[in-house]
Amino acid sequence: MKVALRIFFAVCVVFVLAIIILISQLYLEIHDDTDKIVHYNPPLTTQIFDRKERLIANLFDKEFRFYAKFNEIPPRIIEALLAIEDTLFFEHPGVNLDAIMRAMLKNIKNASYVEGGSTITQQLIKNVALTRDKTIERKLKEALLALQLETILSKEEILERYLNHTYFGHGFYGIKTASQGYFKKDMQELTLKEIAMLVSLPRAPSFYDPTKNYDFSLARANNVLQRMEELGWITKEQLQEGVAETPKVYDETLTQNVSPYVVDEVQRQLKNIEDLKTGGYKIYLNIDLDYQEMAQESLYFGYEQILSRHKNDEDMQTKLNGAFVVLENHTGNILALVGGVDYKKSNFNRATQSKRQIGSSVKPFLYLSAINSGLGQNYEIPDVTRTYEYKVEGEEKKWQPKNYTPIINGFVTLKEALRRSLNLATINLVEEVGFDRIYQGLLGYGFSNMPKDLTISLGSFGASPLEMAKNFMIFSNYGKVIEPRLFDRMVDNQGNITHFDTQSKDLAQPQQSFLLVDMMRGVVQNGSGRRAKVNGIELAGKTGTTNENVDAWFCGFSPSIEAIVWYGKDDNTPMGSGESGGIAPASAFSYFFEKILTIDPGMQRKFNIPQGVHSKIIKGETFYYTDKSPLENSSSNIQEGIIF
Repeated sequence: MKVALRIFFAVCVVFVLAIIILISQLYLEIHDDTDKIVHYNPPLTTQIFDRKERLIANLFDKEFRFYAKFNEIPPRIIEALLAIEDTLFFEHPGVNLDAIMRAMLKNIKNASYVEGGSTITQQLIKNVALTRDKTIERKLKEALLALQLETILSKEEILERYLNHTYFGHGFYGIKTASQGYFKKDMQELTLKEIAMLVSLPRAPSFYDPTKNYDFSLARANNVLQRMEELGWITKEQLQEGVAETPKVYDETLTQNVSPYVVDEVQRQLKNIEDLKTGGYKIYLNIDLDYQEMAQESLYFGYEQILSRHKNDEDMQTKLNGAFVVLENHTGNILALVGGVDYKKSNFNRATQSKRQIGSSVKPFLYLSAINSGLGQNYEIPDVTRTYEYKVEGEEKKWQPKNYTPIINGFVTLKEALRRSLNLATINLVEEVGFDRIYQGLLGYGFSNMPKDLTISLGSFGASPLEMAKNFMIFSNYGKVIEPRLFDRMVDNQGNITHFDTQSKDLAQPQQSFLLVDMMRGVVQNGSGRRAKVNGIELAGKTGTTNENVDAWFCGFSPSIEAIVWYGKDDNTPMGSGESGGIAPASAFSYFFEKILTIDPGMQRKFNIPQGVHSKIIKGETFYYTDKSPLENSSSNIQEGIIF
């Protein structure tokens, strides 16, 4: 008998020691698991907004989540959750033994695992730190961790983590995300029935997803309301009202990306921010969604025009594309950025990543250098043909540039030459002013990678539409060029604000720039860009067409807004006869400003004339001049005009 007792005692000691060792080992193992929950740092969705704080897109990696502090969460949500998941949450130490026993009896009765008896604390642990395996070791570890966690975190902190980490179906993580995703409401705006629908989801998120199984979702929510009424947490009237309600549920994509070319550019420029998609940033852009929509519509308008003229050209139908950039003249803010006619067909951003030959849209820069050299608007240059001979690797070559039309005009003023975009007159002007001076001028104005020959007179080098928008600010912003600004500010999830610096350069005197503004007004009024004209507002700009109509541009501006339009085929082959910058690009430009005037009728309509600019009427035409660029006195019949 004594031997048996000794053996029993020894077995008990060994068993107790084994339990102690097992528990000790589990405590050591759960240390890191505890840290995961105590120092909870989940991936958060970054949001991108336009300048009026309208949502452009959500950026996230694997989990779409907005974080809500406990004090943001309405008490009704807490009550509804506890009613259905853990009524005694504020009373137990992390483990509810009564619930576990009830669950065990129910499982034995059904001969299967139908209920777990887990508290909210245990569910949080299972979701954040442990696997979902239904093993004794995992359940024991879960219980130990729950007991330990409740000595470190308050009940409110546990609920906050639970409601932010939990998956609510449809790609939504966290109660705040689900509220906005399913109902387009802040949590404080939710009805009792909507709350009941949300707290029903963690048990079976896919099955109770109201976008998939609306009736099951309503039925489950009614059970939640009945339980709340049984507990005395709501009245019978509230129950009846809630049961009768059928909330509207939204089924939309998570990204909400309404301007994909813009969003791609945001990610490209912020590629050095490692947690861009998980850090919960709020990024505010200078983009205006109204302008963005109008730019996209205008680009498509011109695109359809081109296709209508080439209905039988399959190559044109598949390869034609375009880009549209809109800037605010005085700030450099990018109001619209459209990188193609259809993002779904091609996500390549032609507005920022494509460098295409700029053709005659270079001419205002050449004429600015000429004006700055002391020539006046009425200075006359010969518009006559010339042949240039040169050698390439010992082989003699000839270059015989031509005007867009075969007409030879003789002597013409600078103003007329630019208005009509005369190639021959422009080349002669470059030679007269001096090639080196013109070349260095273009470098100073922001152009690069140019050949060092006379072909630069006709824009034989490339630039992106965004670069053209920046460079054209020397005219639209009267000499001050500001680095185009996509970003306004960025706010991290702690509320810290990062502002984006503005860089600018004064590249011309306002008076000198205005002389070109006036000359480009003529381009729109009765020159190569007259299709860009819009009644009721002064517009200025320049067409651009490259050899064989490979590229077509219109670069123009109003007193406050600048717009750059480009069309071409992605393989750099010709678009076809007649597809010049004065046709589709100018028409798209005009279409844009007509639309913008309807949504912003108060925008500035007339160009300001800087102090120090004077005018004279010569043979019925008004010419402007400055002390630096006086008018020629050879012309007769000169009338003094107003001095500004």
